[in-house]
Amino acid sequence: MSTERTLTAGEAARALGISLDTLRRWDRQGRIAVRRDAANRRVVTADEVARLRGERETGLSTRNRFPGVVRSVTVDGLMAQVEIDVTEPTRVVAIITAAAAEDLGLRVGSPATALVKSTSVAVSTRPRE
Repeated sequence: MSTERTLTAGEAARALGISLDTLRRWDRQGRIAVRRDAANRRVVTADEVARLRGERETGLSTRNRFPGVVRSVTVDGLMAQVEIDVTEPTRVVAIITAAAAEDLGLRVGSPATALVKSTSVAVSTRPRE
């Protein structure tokens, strides 16, 4: 029996600052890892909520994190423009090096977190497992 802490779909949605309908849509789209309990209700692990909130990363002083999904990656020479759809209808656009976009494995539809500090935007992906 697993001792991993889980949240109901409603609790997870509140923790993420999204609606229950958005959580259900993310589940259908594969943007969030959801399990079903014995009564076939959606449950989400606390680790998954932390991942989507960008709390797994350490050593960063950034306070504003906007988890979302990559909408586009446009490479032009040494630079790449990464567009991330974050909590709807907000969108964050970052200009990063093409090498960084490649290193992060950024692809349309992949989860990513916009880390905002001062006037610059950094891009992070969930840890590779």
